[in-house]
Amino acid sequence: MLRILHQWYEDHFSNPQVAILAISLIIGFSIVVFMGNILMPFFAALIFAYLLDGIVVKLERLHVPRTMAVVVVFLLFMTFLFFIIFAIVPMVTRQLTQLVRELPMMIHLGQAALARLPEIYPEFISESQIREFIATITSEVGRLSQKILSWSLASVTSFIAFLVYLILVPLMVFFFLKDRDALIEWFTHFLPEDRPLMNLVWSEVNIKIASYVRGKATEIIIVWAISYATFALMGLEFAMLLAMLVGVSVLIPYVGATVATIPIAFIAYIQWGFTSQFAYLMIAYAIIQFFDGNILVPLLFSEVVNLHPIAIVTSILVFGGLWGFWGIFFAIPLATLVHAIIKAWPTKQIIEEQENLQELQEDGNEQEV
Repeated sequence: MLRILHQWYEDHFSNPQVAILAISLIIGFSIVVFMGNILMPFFAALIFAYLLDGIVVKLERLHVPRTMAVVVVFLLFMTFLFFIIFAIVPMVTRQLTQLVRELPMMIHLGQAALARLPEIYPEFISESQIREFIATITSEVGRLSQKILSWSLASVTSFIAFLVYLILVPLMVFFFLKDRDALIEWFTHFLPEDRPLMNLVWSEVNIKIASYVRGKATEIIIVWAISYATFALMGLEFAMLLAMLVGVSVLIPYVGATVATIPIAFIAYIQWGFTSQFAYLMIAYAIIQFFDGNILVPLLFSEVVNLHPIAIVTSILVFGGLWGFWGIFFAIPLATLVHAIIKAWPTKQIIEEQENLQELQEDGNEQEV
């Protein structure tokens, strides 16, 4: 057994470049796992700076000085941030409060509608099945109410943390953008000078991650805006709250759209019943999903991500379980990183071929001399 493990180690870790990459990954992963909560403002600022740096680079290509480009992009970022905080968040909060207040009445109407199903479809649904389903729904609503109550009791602490984020994160974003090159140069001083494997993995992943993250942020905003405009024009209650749910649902491929459909259909039914207005809304929502999946996603992402659906779903489960929202947001980029590492990881055969090629080159140089 020990010989097998030793052979496996020799096959996969005999190259010093592999050891450097493995140690770097272990250190980075350990920092995120064990210090993630403490360094969350740092990571949040780093993510926002990473998103905004692409715009800064595009302005630089238009011959705008970097300092001016950073100032312009940062001012736009702050304008958008204050719009979200002082316009969108209060609206979502009001609608969420109203929804929680009206939820018992909605559930009662929904239970009444479910109770009529055995009479309409006796061959498919029985009364006992409906009672079990209603009991499950009631239990889940009770748990949700307890979570909302506990969240409201901790709102003071959350508000203080929010103020800290509101001050620290924009400040760090500005300096990340302004001093990007100096910070990168400082950070690389801690890395080995000879790191071709690490550079290969980073060069392959950087473009894909940057394109995916910026594209996903753009997709969320566009889908959120279109959904809100559609729901508001059709007179659906809780339009902003539901539109936000639709926008965030694009983070979870294959599942998010289905999950977001349930509250939209439920609220539309409570508001209108099975009428033509309900049908028009669901058709409009289906068109939004078609636009997102068949036009917006190919336009924004193209060939950026080429992963199997099982790999995508697994990465969402793993990283979402580790880091919550940010884990879900970065699940696909992290899966792309893992795929790139596996693809670039040299085996013993590749290492031997590289060593033989290097020896041949050295022999050729000696003969020329």
